[in-house]
Amino acid sequence: MDRVRARPPSRVSALTYGYGRAEDLAGVFIVAMIALSAVLAGYESIRRLIDPQPVTHVVVVIAAGLIGAAGNELVAYYRIRVGRTIGSAALIADGLHARTDGLTSLAVVLGALGVLAGFPLADPIVGLLITVAILFVLKGAATDIYRRLMDAVEPELVDTAEASLRSVPGVQNVDDLRLRWIGHRLRAETGIVVDSELGIVEAHAIANRAHHQLLHDVPKLDDVTVHVSPCAHDGQDHHADIAHHRPHTAANQASA
Repeated sequence: MDRVRARPPSRVSALTYGYGRAEDLAGVFIVAMIALSAVLAGYESIRRLIDPQPVTHVVVVIAAGLIGAAGNELVAYYRIRVGRTIGSAALIADGLHARTDGLTSLAVVLGALGVLAGFPLADPIVGLLITVAILFVLKGAATDIYRRLMDAVEPELVDTAEASLRSVPGVQNVDDLRLRWIGHRLRAETGIVVDSELGIVEAHAIANRAHHQLLHDVPKLDDVTVHVSPCAHDGQDHHADIAHHRPHTAANQASA
């Protein structure tokens, strides 16, 4: 996956933003595997509820289940922690997938304990409860991947970026600010307002400082596109010629 993500942008393939989204596609596949796990667990539990099967070698089953549950939870914890550290939704989803495997192993243990206690239907009943737990895990993983595919960004990152821009000398206002995840790296697009009396070289220098400041202040930020606008005087709109091409922007500004 790292090799694919690291491939440079290409006009030939039309992937001008590069291959970072390949990681999100992997996340979709992982979510599908968690959903499949839920379906299989539910189906098997219902089948064993309708047609109970004897559980043999109960002690061995319990030991294997405990080892499987502990091992999968350790893997899940590691992957989720690393995924949150590097901002990888796919790795977090992979950790949640490992957690569903651990829950399945735990279901085996609890079911076997029920059989030892003289309640043979404990196995399928626990299986159904674990299926419900897997569905909750599925909901969390699917929500994370959906948000990533829809370019959702944590609000605190946006707040950090805006505060960073406003701290740059010469920036009078922040017109627009957008961030998006591409894989586990961020890209930003922003518009800043500067003094209309400045020359192009001075305005560019402010934009360059804003770019540099964002790279320092916003974690996991790879690149920034900065648009510079002169401040308006006497109600003058420097974007009047293109306002009708950006109705959503005008609506957002009107509601702010």
